Amino acid sequence: MLTHRTLLLSLMLNGVAGAALAENPFESAELWGMSPEELGKIRLTSIATGTQTPIDKAAAVATVITKEDIKAMGATDLDQVLETVPGLHVTRGAEGFFPKYIIRGITSTSNPQALVLINGTPVTSLVYGNRGNAWGGMPIKNIERIDVIRGPGSALYGADAFSGVINITTKRSRDIDGTVVGGRAGSFDTYGAWLEHSQSFGEADLGLTLEYQTTNGHKEVVDRDIQSSLDDAFGTNASLAPGSMNNGLDSLEFWLTLDTERNIFNVGYQGRYNGETGPGIASALDPNGEYGSDRFNFDWTHKRKDLVEDLETDLKLSYYYLTQRVEEDFYLYPAGTNLFGNVFPDGVIGNPGYKENTARIDILNSYTGIDKHIVKFGLGAAWADAFEITEEKNFNSDLSPKPGKEVVDDLPDEVYLPEEARQSQYLYLQDEWQIEENWQLTSGLRYDHYSDFGSTVNPRLALIWATTNNLTTKFLYGQAFRAPSLQERHVKNNPILRGNDDLDPEKIDTYELGFYNQPSTEWRYSMNFFYYQINDYIEFVPVGGVLTEAQNVGKRKGYGGELELHYTTEDLTVIANFAHQTSKDKRTDEDAGEAPNNQFYMRHEWSLPNEWHFDYQFNWVGKQKRVAGD
Repeated sequence: MLTHRTLLLSLMLNGVAGAALAENPFESAELWGMSPEELGKIRLTSIATGTQTPIDKAAAVATVITKEDIKAMGATDLDQVLETVPGLHVTRGAEGFFPKYIIRGITSTSNPQALVLINGTPVTSLVYGNRGNAWGGMPIKNIERIDVIRGPGSALYGADAFSGVINITTKRSRDIDGTVVGGRAGSFDTYGAWLEHSQSFGEADLGLTLEYQTTNGHKEVVDRDIQSSLDDAFGTNASLAPGSMNNGLDSLEFWLTLDTERNIFNVGYQGRYNGETGPGIASALDPNGEYGSDRFNFDWTHKRKDLVEDLETDLKLSYYYLTQRVEEDFYLYPAGTNLFGNVFPDGVIGNPGYKENTARIDILNSYTGIDKHIVKFGLGAAWADAFEITEEKNFNSDLSPKPGKEVVDDLPDEVYLPEEARQSQYLYLQDEWQIEENWQLTSGLRYDHYSDFGSTVNPRLALIWATTNNLTTKFLYGQAFRAPSLQERHVKNNPILRGNDDLDPEKIDTYELGFYNQPSTEWRYSMNFFYYQINDYIEFVPVGGVLTEAQNVGKRKGYGGELELHYTTEDLTVIANFAHQTSKDKRTDEDAGEAPNNQFYMRHEWSLPNEWHFDYQFNWVGKQKRVAGD
């Protein structure tokens, strides 16, 4: 894929809100606390440990992308931005064509292995374990910066920080210059408009962003869909293929932030309307189906530094509300389909919907009273609930047809998912120890307990060696877990899928070796290598006929590496990265598929007179094995 966009790079130094944030107090400023100018504009990040650290010294393999980067590269959606991160592949799921963020080849049907945070708060669907199948991406005018960890993060962030962590920080008053109004138009009947505003009220600062975007989406032609195979098997001619996918979507984003000396309030609404179903919910083309979704986000952080000497404490309360609804009937299979001898002259209709919410409390502490140590410790709890599970369908669980579309919400023996709740609590401890002037050891441990599947403990170790003034070497180990979703545990009355309430969480052990070198203020490059093993991977396995059940039967191993190059002068910037990964199913020793083994990205940026900028980008995605059902 080739794109031409304008681009400008700049430096932003604010940290993420995922953990109690502390300035780095280590005395050796020569190696660990250089100014950005001295480091050739190396950025700071706190996503790795909660402490602001130059990215080359961070206790993880991390990427930082600022709002200036996003604006200059011409991206209009989060997914376009994430495509520039080495080792991160953005692809699409069949159900609603939702974006999947595959890091180092690790994924499954719903892509629950990548944790996405907004202002440090998980936006994880209890039902599916991902961002919800109606996530639909995210417009970018409200985004201040994006921090990405490639590798495990459960020792700090808990569940689902399995393959990596993506933290999206929305704009605050300090990030908005007065009032800004803008609009854009693009291909595929894409139009957008936005408003940004900042204002001060005494000691309080208010920041507001509002963005609306509509698109018909690209209409790529599908030559054969799953109905084509059913037609071959049962002698029918129902498939709508060849035909185009339907990728239209309307998005509304609203974010409001209020800052005071000790408090930060974030309120957000994310609406998705008229969302079309891509290649179809069941991979059979559906020109009619449409979905919608509402998300409300609220978080309040109260910061104190005066309770105990050398102790900084953050109290954080957050609430997340998510709905998914069908706006126009989902045709799982078109009119005239034959499913194993059952003929549906009007097509197979299935309209699932649900609501869920999650309330959280986090108490995060950072203590710097011990010489050469930053000790972090915290605890928290979450209460999640899925409710108002709704369904309309014209088929029974044995695939026999009903006389017409029937609402089955009040029939517990027929609805696809029962109403369920989940509670969890956690404790964590982390120590950043400056062993010597050029050695730092970060160790951490987190305990999580869940009401429905029990407890898990996840450790981490990161040894950072400032080998020379220009070269940093990293030795990293981490363990992470992925919590089973409600769908995997409890789905029922489905002719193909059956849940299993005995599921254990997925587990991964990851080992990494990284190098970061800056031979001059213009040049810097990094290399990292990784190896991981996954146990108790959850798969739906055949249990009779076409029925499959969720079970902890999978084992995977993966290895690979990523290379990044940066060259910057006053007028020119060149950015390039290459990533290789191999992810294998240990039972068959075959490639797990669904992710490319190789990716290459390159960008050239030119600063021209009169504040003009020109950018050229090249993004190459290598071959990938297709998995069953794709």
